[in-house]
Amino acid sequence: MVLSRKHDVADDLVQSTCVRALERCAQVADSTGVDRWLFSILHSIWVNELRAQHVRQGQGFVDVGEMESPADTLSFEERHWHTQVMQRVNRLPEAQRNAVFLVYVEGFTYQEAAMTLCVPAGTIMSRLAAARLTLAKDAGAATQPQQGENK
Repeated sequence: MVLSRKHDVADDLVQSTCVRALERCAQVADSTGVDRWLFSILHSIWVNELRAQHVRQGQGFVDVGEMESPADTLSFEERHWHTQVMQRVNRLPEAQRNAVFLVYVEGFTYQEAAMTLCVPAGTIMSRLAAARLTLAKDAGAATQPQQGENK
């Protein structure tokens, strides 16, 4: 869902990942790294789909309102905060969003995320630093009164 932003596309992506994983299950040597292996397959399929459709960065995404809403058990303030955070994360460039997802949501180490995305660990750290800076600026701008508003 983080990659595709659409339920039907995400379902197809997971299904394609499962099929490819079953076809190549002999490649898994260490069962402790299955989650990273599966995400690598998923990411590879996603990138290949994007290339096939000639989609450029920043196109093909939907508004956060069309995404799955937070659990109904959350309070109004928690749902509002969740929506704001997701909107800000969705505005990040795809490379930064993927790094944020892998490290902060999935709990991958920098090295694991780097191996999954086939980039150096320093690139992951750089993308996360840039994402944090952007999100901090967005959060700061959101709390500043607009011109003409009372402080």
